[in-house]
Amino acid sequence: MKKWKLVLSQGLLAGSLASLISTAVLALAGRRESGSAAAPLNAVSHWYWGDQALYLEKADLAHTAAGYLTHHVAATFWATLYAALASDRPALRTTPGAVLGAAATSATACLVDFKLTPHRFTPGYEHRLSREALLAVHAALAIGLAAGALALRDQYRDDERLEDDEPEEPAPRIVRHVRAGRARYGEADGRNSILTNTP
Repeated sequence: MKKWKLVLSQGLLAGSLASLISTAVLALAGRRESGSAAAPLNAVSHWYWGDQALYLEKADLAHTAAGYLTHHVAATFWATLYAALASDRPALRTTPGAVLGAAATSATACLVDFKLTPHRFTPGYEHRLSREALLAVHAALAIGLAAGALALRDQYRDDERLEDDEPEEPAPRIVRHVRAGRARYGEADGRNSILTNTP
């Protein structure tokens, strides 16, 4: 399998896992801290519906589904970015490497989302959850990213092994002629040396 296909596969798998696990944490934290499991996901849809979505309690298709879809796309984006950066680094496909890489990616996502993104495009659920809950959400995101990376690491190894086993492409004709000429010249030069050195 070509490496870019593996990157996309990892992005989709890890992004889905990260989205599902972190959504479960969002729902649990929302029920505990806001009294509504749907509230954090509704808040995510504020980029489209405006700030009124930040305070919507009830689940509905327009806000909750839009919030989940937005969260899923964001998780897949970060998972694919991580997969692309890690594709040529075998150390990041070991268990410690995958865990550290996933944690670094989640921390970067947190920094970008809450410090560098305009208000309209922030995740939104930070208005409904405590800092401890936000930390748990991003830890869940990291777990999903790491799980996706580890699930496909054997496929990366198989792909690298196949690349190593592929025969080299034949050299262009002119290169083959030059090599053959050098070989003949070397043989002739060797025979001349033997004749010259013969007493």
